[in-house]
Amino acid sequence: MTITLGHYLILAVFLFTVGIIGALTRKSAIIVFLSIELMLNAANVVFMAMGRYFGQLDGAVFVLFILAVSAAEAAVGVAIVVAFIRRRGTTDIDAANLMKW
Repeated sequence: MTITLGHYLILAVFLFTVGIIGALTRKSAIIVFLSIELMLNAANVVFMAMGRYFGQLDGAVFVLFILAVSAAEAAVGVAIVVAFIRRRGTTDIDAANLMKW
C-alpha cells in the first residue's frame, strides 16, 4: 500500500480538527496554546504533502517560515502564560478578562 496525497490530507484535516476543538473548548491557556501549535503543524503537513505531490520545494520553504513563526510565537506565548500564572496563579482563560487597564 502506498501513501497518497489523500492520506496526508486526511491526516491534516484530523490534526486541524483536533486543534480547533481543543482551542475552542478548553479553558487552560496552555492547552489552547498547544492546540494552536497543532493547527500550525496541520498546515505544515498540507504544505509538505503538496510540495511532494507536485515535486517542488515551495512547500518546504513555507514550512520553514511557519516553523520560524511558530518558534517566535512559542517564546512569546510561554512568556505571557508564565507572567499570567505569576500574577493570577492560574492558567484559566476566564481569569484573563480581569486584566484590563
